[in-house]
Amino acid sequence: MYDLKEEIKSRLAVEDVVGQYVELKRAGRNLKGRSPWGVDKTPSFMVSPEKGIWHDFSANKGGDIFTFVMEVEGISFKEALEKLAAQAGVDISKYRGGDPAVAKKKLRAKDALKLATKYYQACLVRTKPVCEYVFYKRNLNRQTVAEFQIGYAPASGKALTTALKKRGFTEAELDSAGLLNRFKTDLFRDRMTVPFIDTSGNVIGFTARILKNGEPKYLNTPETILFNKSNFIFGLFQAKEAIRRNGFVVIVEGNMDVISSHQAGVKEAVATSGTAMTEQHLKALSKLTTDIRLAYDGDEAGVKATERAIMLAGNLGIDLSVISDYHGAKDPDELIQKDPKLWQDAVSHSVPAVDWLLQKYETTLDLSSAPGKRKYSDIALTLLSYVKDEIERASYETKVAQILQVDVSTLRAKGERLNEALAHSSKRFLKKPKTTVKSDKLQKLENSLLALKIYGGVTETKIPLEIPEDDTKLAELELVFNSEHESVSSPNYDKEAADLLKLYQQEINKQRIAELNAKLSTLDEDSDEYLPTLNEINHLQKTQK
Repeated sequence: MYDLKEEIKSRLAVEDVVGQYVELKRAGRNLKGRSPWGVDKTPSFMVSPEKGIWHDFSANKGGDIFTFVMEVEGISFKEALEKLAAQAGVDISKYRGGDPAVAKKKLRAKDALKLATKYYQACLVRTKPVCEYVFYKRNLNRQTVAEFQIGYAPASGKALTTALKKRGFTEAELDSAGLLNRFKTDLFRDRMTVPFIDTSGNVIGFTARILKNGEPKYLNTPETILFNKSNFIFGLFQAKEAIRRNGFVVIVEGNMDVISSHQAGVKEAVATSGTAMTEQHLKALSKLTTDIRLAYDGDEAGVKATERAIMLAGNLGIDLSVISDYHGAKDPDELIQKDPKLWQDAVSHSVPAVDWLLQKYETTLDLSSAPGKRKYSDIALTLLSYVKDEIERASYETKVAQILQVDVSTLRAKGERLNEALAHSSKRFLKKPKTTVKSDKLQKLENSLLALKIYGGVTETKIPLEIPEDDTKLAELELVFNSEHESVSSPNYDKEAADLLKLYQQEINKQRIAELNAKLSTLDEDSDEYLPTLNEINHLQKTQK
C-alpha cells in the first residue's frame, strides 16, 4: 500500500489536486487560497508544492493529497485512493494483496450496473407514457432527469437480463450486482429507476418507483458486495459540492424529496434511502459540514427520528436543526410542487433540534398537571444529557425550569438522580454519549506548540508533546511554523510557547472536566467512585479560574 501511495503522489502534484477545489495564488514558495470549507474571512489555506502538503489554518486541517480528498469529498481513505489512482492513471490491482476473485467480482458488478443504468435511460426515452409520468406528473425537467440518470425498467421480466447477457454478463454476475429476483429474472419491472451512486460516481444499485397502483411503492436493490444501506446516503454524490460550498446539508425522508429539492435549487439535500439514520451516516456528513438540518415530518415517527439524531450527533460536534414550516404540505416534495421558493425559505429558517422537540412536547403534554410536568422534565433532561456544550446546556436548563415553574437547582438535582437510569434505558435512547474527542482548539494548540518545539528551537519551555515520526505531519508542522512566524522580525519563541502552554493546559482541563461530568452522571451517590470524581471536578474547576 505504501508503494501504491508513493506512486500516486509521484504522479500528482498537490497543487494540481487541491487546485481542482481551491483557487490558489503564489505566496513566496507556497500557494495560498480560501478555505474550501468556507470558514475563513481572509485566505488561510496554504499549500507547499515543495513538501507536497497543505494546511487550512481556519479549519485546522492538513495533510497530503489523500487527506485533502478525504476531507473535501467526505470519503474514506480507500475511496480517496481509488479516486486519485484513477486520476493518476495507476492500476491499483497491481498493488493489491487481496483476493483477485473478489476484486474482479466487484468490477463486473460495477460494469453491469453502469450498463443497466444506460439501458434504463434508453428505455425511458422511447416509452411515451413513462415520459409523461416523469416530465409531467412528477414535474421533473430534462436537466434533473439527466443529473440523476433517471430511467425506466420495462414490464417484461427478462428485458434487462437478455440485454446484459448479450453483452457477456453471466446470470451469477447479474445476481451479484443485485439486478435479479429470486426467480433469476429482472428485479425491477415497469418502474421508474433512479441509480444509487456512491461518492466516487459509481452506480452501486437502484431505487425504483412503481408507475401504477401496487406494492411496494419503492423497490430498492438488496444488500450486495457493492451496496450497504446502512452506509449509503442518497444524493450525496450530486450534493457534496453544494454542501462543501454553502456549509450545510439537508436530510429529507424520501429519494424523490432529494430530487425535487435539487431541481428547486436546494442542492444540499440528501436522504438515508429507506433506512433509519445511523452513526455512519452522520459521520460521513460531518466530514463535509457540521450544520445538519433535518426535514422530517412532524408526526410521532418524525419526533422519534429527531430524538435518535440528537443521540447520535451528541459526540460528533454537529449543529442539528429541524426544518418544520411546510405551509400545510406533508413533505418537501409536495411543498416544492406548491412553490419552490417556500421550500428555499423553509430551509433557511430551521430551528435547533432540541428547541423543536421541546416545543413538540410542550404542546402534546398537559403541563398544568403534576404528571405532565414529571413526564416533560424526564424527556427534557434526557435530551439535555446529549448537549455537550456547558453554556448551551445551562441555557436550556433555565428555559425548561421556567416552563415547569421550578428552580434550576431543582431541575438539575432531578437530572443527577435520573442519569444512571437513563444510561441503561432503552425505551427512548440507546446509550449515553462517549467521552468527548479532542477539540479543534486543542488540536490547533498542539500543532502550534509542536511547530515551536521542532522548528523554533524552544528549550526553556518544556513542551510535553511527542514529536511525530510521520514525514507528512512534520512537513505540515513546518508549514504551520513558517506561516505563523514568517512576518515576525524578532520573535520570542520561548515566551510564545509558555503562553500557548497555559492555554493548552486550560483546554486539557476543560475537556477532562467534561469527561468527568459524563462519568459522574452514570454513578450512584453511594458509589466508591462518586466522591473522588466530584472532588477532581472541583479541583480542576478551581485551577481554571
